[in-house]
Amino acid sequence: MSLQKELGLFSGTCIIVGTIIGSGIFISPKSVLSNMEAVGPCLIIWAMCGVLATLGALCFAELGTMITKSGGEYPYLMEAFGPIPAYLFSWSSLFVIKPSSFAIICLSFSEYVCAPFYSGCSPPQVVIKTLAAAAILLISTVNALSVRLGSYVQNVFTAAKMVIVVIIIISGLVLLAQGNTRNFENSFEGASLSVGSISLALYNGLWAYDGWNQLNYITEELRNPFRNLPLAIIIGIPLVTGCYILMNVSYFTVMTATELLQSQAVAVTFGDRVLYPASWIVPLFVAFSTIGAANGSCFTAGR
Repeated sequence: MSLQKELGLFSGTCIIVGTIIGSGIFISPKSVLSNMEAVGPCLIIWAMCGVLATLGALCFAELGTMITKSGGEYPYLMEAFGPIPAYLFSWSSLFVIKPSSFAIICLSFSEYVCAPFYSGCSPPQVVIKTLAAAAILLISTVNALSVRLGSYVQNVFTAAKMVIVVIIIISGLVLLAQGNTRNFENSFEGASLSVGSISLALYNGLWAYDGWNQLNYITEELRNPFRNLPLAIIIGIPLVTGCYILMNVSYFTVMTATELLQSQAVAVTFGDRVLYPASWIVPLFVAFSTIGAANGSCFTAGR
């Protein structure tokens, strides 16, 4: 028996982009900035995280073309160290790492969906958890029914999240071209450059890049993996890195560092200031983004 090869280069790139861009870039800028305390170093950290993710993914591309089996780290550990480390990794992934990650993403989706219905107060936890549980059941059912259906869902949600990313980037660049550059003046002033600050900033930034290794979980289902696996990585991760840096530039065009740190959801605050009265599209598309990341996580983790 073997898995059917139903995924091409476009679907592979969508899985990488769609799984990486979840809720991280809409929330994490605050975490990175709080550690670096200045705009300039913050942007450099985002670029460094992109380089690290790219290097890690290229190493996985080499492994994926040498050992063309699905399952991500499992077959690589099996070949290198034998069945015991491979089994321990598989067990911890199956019972702890993947389900908890899946649940967290679905809870983020639920919070963004519920927020408009409870303006001025926090949504009840029972509503958030019930909607998150429904999302988990729906995504699991879709991926259990068909690989092709799961792939189509991933492609649609990746396209939807790229819409909001492009809207934020273009809005920010237009404002930047109009002369809104005051937040970039003296951008390295007051920066915290200790080892601890840089390490914490990298940790928070890399969380937003989580998912760079997801394509290796479905190597057997890629058509011509020797070509499409490295190409999807080379296209997908630099694309995400560019989007992340430009989105941060857009945020800083509209908000000062202090305002960004005080914001509960950076992208929503950006939408309220720039896209009003159409600011409602930001939480809607962030919800699409998180549900797309959840689908990508489920699609790959099952392998």
